[in-house]
Amino acid sequence: MQKVKAEKNRTISLEQKEIEILLQKSEILNSKVELNEIQNKIIFQDFFSVAQYLPTNFVDLLILDPPYNMYKKFNSNSFAQKTIDEYSEYLDEILANIIPTLKETASIYVCGDWKSSISIPFVLAKYFKIRNRITWEREKGRGATTNWKNNSEDIWFATVSDKYFFNSEAVKLKRKVLAPYKNENGEPKDWEKSKSGDFRLTFPSNLWTDISVPFWSMPENTNHPTQKPEKLIAKLVLASSKQGDFIFDPFLGSGTSAVVAKKLNRKYLGIESDKEFVALSQKRLEIADTNSEIQGYFENVFWERNSFNYKNKKKKLSFGGN
Repeated sequence: MQKVKAEKNRTISLEQKEIEILLQKSEILNSKVELNEIQNKIIFQDFFSVAQYLPTNFVDLLILDPPYNMYKKFNSNSFAQKTIDEYSEYLDEILANIIPTLKETASIYVCGDWKSSISIPFVLAKYFKIRNRITWEREKGRGATTNWKNNSEDIWFATVSDKYFFNSEAVKLKRKVLAPYKNENGEPKDWEKSKSGDFRLTFPSNLWTDISVPFWSMPENTNHPTQKPEKLIAKLVLASSKQGDFIFDPFLGSGTSAVVAKKLNRKYLGIESDKEFVALSQKRLEIADTNSEIQGYFENVFWERNSFNYKNKKKKLSFGGN
């Protein structure tokens, strides 16, 4: 008996026939290709089997989200936990295959949990200039009785060289003002007053507490076990790329990097080896043709979690972004 969705469940789902149709939109590489052949495409293969066929020096922004160092099953694929040294060797092999694709001005973001982060900086430092570590609150962490609840993940930021693009203005955060100070004339000091409340635009830090992990009532939600939020990836894309730049994600998963790149007018290439996730990515890209919204990002500003009045999102706001 087919399970019936709850009324407000907006999780993207696929039927078997739909999967086969969507898979036909993906690419399979058997030889070296030109950039125009894979631009805005998803390759349905394992990254290691196709790395040798990719063009060189085309990537402006690399978003690398490999399996974390834990046991995890991804439909037909699974990943076994490794020792720290073994996981470091695994990451090293990935990066060694990616390096030829990167421009001299490219930026790199590598996702990981606390255990993966033991290896990530040491491997990154072999090839790149490490700039920072972002820690973001993953508020759906499971409870624990014999350890601290695992409620955060890391994103390591690095660049190929000292010539790189970074736009802090594009990723400012709109935060509620808790202490609305005023100047000697009684006017707001570094904040704005509006009908929706008092807000301040703040520069982005490396600690993110404004991210909502996709759940069943969000239109971006899928059944992928480690799906990254569009808002999270949008921050990386807007900070470290310009419109028309090329975004590369060699472990695409549910397609978030490609979808966000499309919504923000960037070029993209994704690689994924699971057919259901490839099809899911293609469906999300189709949805993006008619819906370019990114939850938590309105009027060119990222909003603090639970601070935006979604009922009024279609209306012209009295305050906006840059």
